[in-house]
Amino acid sequence: MRLFGADILPLALEHIVLALVPVFVGLVVSLPLGWWAWRAPAARRILLPVTGVLYTIPSLALFVVMPIILGTRILDPVNVVVALTVYAVALLVRSVVDGLDEVPDEVMTAAVAMGYRPFGLLTGVQLPLAVPVLIAGVRVATVSSFSLVAVGAIIGQGALGTLFTQGFERFYTAQIVFGLVAIVVLALVLDAVWVLVGRLLAPWARRVTSPAKGV
Repeated sequence: MRLFGADILPLALEHIVLALVPVFVGLVVSLPLGWWAWRAPAARRILLPVTGVLYTIPSLALFVVMPIILGTRILDPVNVVVALTVYAVALLVRSVVDGLDEVPDEVMTAAVAMGYRPFGLLTGVQLPLAVPVLIAGVRVATVSSFSLVAVGAIIGQGALGTLFTQGFERFYTAQIVFGLVAIVVLALVLDAVWVLVGRLLAPWARRVTSPAKGV
């Protein structure tokens, strides 16, 4: 589909890739860091403030600095992926810690009494019970990533964000609005997918409500 002189489908697919890869990589990096922060109070006192500061770095500044740090070309999509991975880690480390904090102490005690070792305890007990909190963090990271990809258009790697820059250059409001709506719709669709994944991984966490009974 071609609109405003641009192929929308390739731009949308590029946007999805640029937004989701950092979330997955960030989750992989955040799991051991979050577990370490949860297990070691000294690590928690360092990692949580540091990751909090990372998220306050302006995205445009980070995109511009990345080629210098990585030694890549200014138009290399790796710059956007790595920068967004930093933001994803900044969000997800705290989610991992909060999720592990939510696991009841009595469950941990029972699992240890049954012979679970640290790795088995983490993968077989703690992470499954922490799924609702983790999914909530992943949802926030995903929506944030989708919005920040658009900023990459300023360095030539913004996918659907290029509709913004082209629209501003042409003073074409319809193109800007379409790009904005497309990004919001994609973010909402992926957010709904994560909600479904959370329900599949943790069916026990579904809130069951019963209709009010009349008196």
